[in-house]
Amino acid sequence: MGHREGCQEEGTRARSPPPSAGAVATACRQTGIVRNTGDPARRRRSPPDAREGQAGPCGESERSIVPPKSGNADGGKGPRFKENAGSSKSQEIGVNLSTPETVRKLREALHAKAKGEPGYRFYALYDKLYREDVLRFAYRCCKANGGAAGVDGQGFEEIERHGVERWLGELAKPLREKTYRPQAVRRVYIPKPDGKQRPLGIPTVKDRVAQTAAMLVLEPIFEADLLDEQHAYRPGRGALDAVKRVHALLNNGHTEVVDADLSGYFDSIPHVELMKSVARRIVDGPMLKLIKMWLVMPVEETDERGRKQRTTRAKDQKRGTPQGAPISPLLSNLYMRRFVLGWKVLGHEMRLDAHIVNYADDFVLCCRGTAEAANRAMQGMMERLQLTVNTAKTRTRRVPEETFDFLGYTIGRCYSAKTGRSYIGTRPSKKRIRRMCEAISEATRRRTMLTDAEDLVAELNRMLIGWANYFCLGPVSKAYRSVDEHARGRLRQWLCGKHQVDRRGLRRFSDVYLHQTLGLVRLSVRARNLPWAKA
Repeated sequence: MGHREGCQEEGTRARSPPPSAGAVATACRQTGIVRNTGDPARRRRSPPDAREGQAGPCGESERSIVPPKSGNADGGKGPRFKENAGSSKSQEIGVNLSTPETVRKLREALHAKAKGEPGYRFYALYDKLYREDVLRFAYRCCKANGGAAGVDGQGFEEIERHGVERWLGELAKPLREKTYRPQAVRRVYIPKPDGKQRPLGIPTVKDRVAQTAAMLVLEPIFEADLLDEQHAYRPGRGALDAVKRVHALLNNGHTEVVDADLSGYFDSIPHVELMKSVARRIVDGPMLKLIKMWLVMPVEETDERGRKQRTTRAKDQKRGTPQGAPISPLLSNLYMRRFVLGWKVLGHEMRLDAHIVNYADDFVLCCRGTAEAANRAMQGMMERLQLTVNTAKTRTRRVPEETFDFLGYTIGRCYSAKTGRSYIGTRPSKKRIRRMCEAISEATRRRTMLTDAEDLVAELNRMLIGWANYFCLGPVSKAYRSVDEHARGRLRQWLCGKHQVDRRGLRRFSDVYLHQTLGLVRLSVRARNLPWAKA
């Protein structure tokens, strides 16, 4: 199919539940909380009755495949796959990385079809995966995201020397011939704030590009089904929107909060149930097979002696999504949708007046005097979804008497700097302030003293501005002052060591010198431009 035609495949409709089915039975079928009595992929297909037509103007809000900017600067509410009239500028996918027109039109067509027909099931998607424009853009996204090489040792520099077009052709060939097989995932460990280590998988560049190409095709379809309560990995949404939603619910009287914690959510998602969620929309056999292969990729680790060992835990246990893989966020969102949809359709939201706010594996239940009952209902649903609730970390909080942390913010009672009155608000958590200060200390350790001062200040500014861009809600002035003070102290100490002067160096490296001469960002000045910063 030519690129100009966009997406015009024929499809089938999923059968709707019989009109006599009750709400509970409908919820169970839709969410998969009880056993599905029939595999939707094996149901008899009806004759094609619709075509995936060409979309109109080019869209502007495909979600970034590379990490998006924190928050939601324009306050957008949900995805927008259409562009404002009269404008031809598309939203950037990454830094100076915009979606090609042909890819954009394909995604628009898929989203429009999925949104317009909730029961429609797509069965001709696999050929879009190895389209030249899709693969080329997927490669650009992966390159912009950076990252280390996988088990094959092949990085982007080697691919560039090899020739990108040639390399993409070598990837497209096995995809087209359906002989593609993913390689093992290289596992590394990154430190967590509590001193533990978090495992992170690094697929090969070839597998990352293939998964990103699949994301470009699948994401607009499933985006049409995700619910307003879900804020992670979606166009036009972000963590700040989730924080704002919680704040709004609290101020609306939902002041009992179940602060839930799931044990190893990404590693616990059952493959069989997850694939049912995928097959509810996708009946393309080769595409489903591809997703299954990605779910069971072996993991390669290097022990302390340098010996490589491979394990097949995901395949053996039939659980988990590969963390670090481009396809993982979409799949984790898709399975969390079961819980959110089930909560609504089974009547818990209305009966208990308990509302979910979800971001990835984090979620809270904001209730109006029904937190204990909501907690029991939630744990019962999670058990049926084969997920584990960490009961030791799941707590009930009554605001404003108590506070809780959500997505880096402490939410609870705040006091106005002007009037002294109390109100329910948000502020950067002490843990996140401490973590930022630790990052500044790490960037200014003695081993960095060979770095030019201008380069170090530029790096500190990137860190400070990025942190402040996210922590911009509520009374932030106090947090900004703490971070500013720590940044000045560490930079001054670093300059003293570099130039071998008195350790304090207040006279030579004054605040004026640090901020005006070297250009160190002063967050407390930025806070003056925030309308709520001095609340």
